[in-house]
Amino acid sequence: MKPAPSLPATHDLFRMDGMRVLLTGAGGAIGTVLAKAFADLGATVALHDLTEDKVAPLAASITESGGAAIALTADVSDPDQCFSLINDAAEAMGGLDVLVNGAGINRRKPIVDVTVDDFDAITAVNMRAVYFLSQAAHPHLKASPNGAIVNLSSLSARYSFNTISVYAATKAAVSGMTRSFAREWVEDGIRVNCIEPAVVQTEFTKPLWGEEHRARWFEDTTPIGRLAQADELVGSVVFLATPASSYITGQSIVIEGGILAGGNWDSYADTSS
Repeated sequence: MKPAPSLPATHDLFRMDGMRVLLTGAGGAIGTVLAKAFADLGATVALHDLTEDKVAPLAASITESGGAAIALTADVSDPDQCFSLINDAAEAMGGLDVLVNGAGINRRKPIVDVTVDDFDAITAVNMRAVYFLSQAAHPHLKASPNGAIVNLSSLSARYSFNTISVYAATKAAVSGMTRSFAREWVEDGIRVNCIEPAVVQTEFTKPLWGEEHRARWFEDTTPIGRLAQADELVGSVVFLATPASSYITGQSIVIEGGILAGGNWDSYADTSS
């Protein structure tokens, strides 16, 4: 039987001092708060996005605040660039301990209007890139004492909405890949987990909550009564990236304000009398 790891003291369980993290899709609202959190906890962070203007100011801000960050660009819809991105990040940081697959796109359309180009574009970034970025990261993570992958899946992997059929399919695939990679790479000391958040209130998701009738629907169907904020994902991702979750792999943390907990069958009762 393998020996258990020697864990940090309780107050250091969530620290990331000395860890080298690659975060894809770092230019978005969720990526930005995650990047700042990693740096605040002591990690060196490689920030990726499609173009430099999306991540260079963030890297500069982190550096000016005393953190360590670099900006990298790549089109992760291209598998060759996935491998280059991993190698560039590992070379720049002297290795890689944590990969956070956060890059994602969507084109919201009814199923009957989805084109082959739509399908290929969404699956290339949301599904194929996760697979090949993880594959490319394998030797670096295997060499790390704390190799971990955290995938950003979605509640739509198990609870879908209209107009996001392809996106939902890719997120179900990411959750499935999380389990497959975790099982296959456990012998290499690499943990693989994911989070499945409900709709997070960002500009990216504004078409889903920006109209009054949809905002009302989210309020009525989410027990907590509001949408998630980007910084409410930080705790779960940091947990999965650090030794605090050393005995957890192949799991999905669902962050959905109680949507899947059940419904209130008295919500339509007449309480006027």
